[in-house]
Amino acid sequence: MVSEMRNERGTSPTTQAAEGLTPALAKNIDAIMQRRRENKRAASRQERAAELISRFAGSMLFVYIHLVFYSVWIAINLAWIPAIVPWDPSLVILAMEASVEAIFLSTFVLINQNRMAAENDIRADLDLQVSLLNEHETTRLISMVEAIARKLEVATEADAEVDELKRDVAPVAVLDRIKATSKE
Repeated sequence: MVSEMRNERGTSPTTQAAEGLTPALAKNIDAIMQRRRENKRAASRQERAAELISRFAGSMLFVYIHLVFYSVWIAINLAWIPAIVPWDPSLVILAMEASVEAIFLSTFVLINQNRMAAENDIRADLDLQVSLLNEHETTRLISMVEAIARKLEVATEADAEVDELKRDVAPVAVLDRIKATSKE
């Protein structure tokens, strides 16, 4: 039986994490969720209102309410319900109302999309930084493994590529190359 290391609470790190997750992964998930909660709290009233409206407008309840509202409006104004006098027989008022509503809803959706795009840009920057750090660490590990192999006089199939693999990637050079080739 493998003995587990215990922390100050007397529990092992693996039992602290959710089942199937390593403690480091569980900690990272918690940190990400905490950041999302902080960002949500930091949002302005207008941003929160736009998000709520966009969320409601994207729901089936919104569709059902509009289905009932427009059906009743049309039925009344086409004189299908004789007990109620039509007030918009040409349905011009309904069309105007629908147009104004569409303008406002699209504005709320765009506000929400802009906020989400800004969050995605931050995540993309984080992904890039983590990838660059990972690439740098991998380059250093290749150098270390090469030094060990050389010290032990072990030849490998990758010896011809080691010098290239040991070089750090220059992100600006990669971006310049992508930009140059995308114009072709």
